[in-house]
Amino acid sequence: MAADHPSEIPEIVDSHCHLDFPDFAGDLPGVVARARAAGVTRMVTICTRLRNLPAVRAIAEAHDPVFFAAATHPMSVADEPMASVRELVALAAHPKCVGIGESGLDYHYTCESAAPQQESLRIHIKAARQSGLPLIIHARDADDDIAAILEEEHRKGAFDCVMHCFSSGPDLARRALDLGFYLSMSGIAAFPRSQALRDIFAAAPLERILVETDAPYLAPPPHRGKRNEPAHVVHTARVGAELFGIGYDEFAARTTENFDRLFRKAARPDLGRSASGAGTGGRDG
Repeated sequence: MAADHPSEIPEIVDSHCHLDFPDFAGDLPGVVARARAAGVTRMVTICTRLRNLPAVRAIAEAHDPVFFAAATHPMSVADEPMASVRELVALAAHPKCVGIGESGLDYHYTCESAAPQQESLRIHIKAARQSGLPLIIHARDADDDIAAILEEEHRKGAFDCVMHCFSSGPDLARRALDLGFYLSMSGIAAFPRSQALRDIFAAAPLERILVETDAPYLAPPPHRGKRNEPAHVVHTARVGAELFGIGYDEFAARTTENFDRLFRKAARPDLGRSASGAGTGGRDG
């Protein structure tokens, strides 16, 4: 447990949110306070366009529980300058920058930019490899291409990775897990019609599971259809606990340990030293 948090509330982490989005304008102190009251002791807010980095970085600097990651989102590649490895590695030096992402491929809305998306993804992979920070992957309707690129690049040199808001099929899940990557569970996994997705998570090793909100999107029940926020990650985590047949407290503790292992720069101070030696490995369990 974090020393500044009531001991009766299990600690948990929101590994992916977007606190710079207009949905949170004027409410950030309240959002952070409600998260902490729910047991969410750390949050990673994601910069999806590098020109927005100053605002994202400022949020992390202003709120102790908030860390950040930066990238050009695949849906923005066509209308943003192509990021460079040097630029991304320089950003990664900030003490609160804990990941490279979200990058990836999205052929659902932006299939016409598939080629530059793939180029951008490889740049972000190289930056993750050079910086030592984990890669955060967005994948939508591009399972085969994204798996092939991740496998090819991993053979060139290992890197750590989380499949953010995982909602793809079992083949991509298997291939990602075989590379030692993590699957992140969002509110989608709590939707009533998501049983096939829940089955994929339940078949994965618990040691490779994270939880997230992707706030302000994808609020889980009982908040579905409303603005999502980091405090709501607890509802998705309760569904995760049921999937693995364990109590909420244990699921929160295990996914928090997983977060500490992957996002080493954001690890709890008491774990940072031991976690710093952890790197990419094979599939656990």
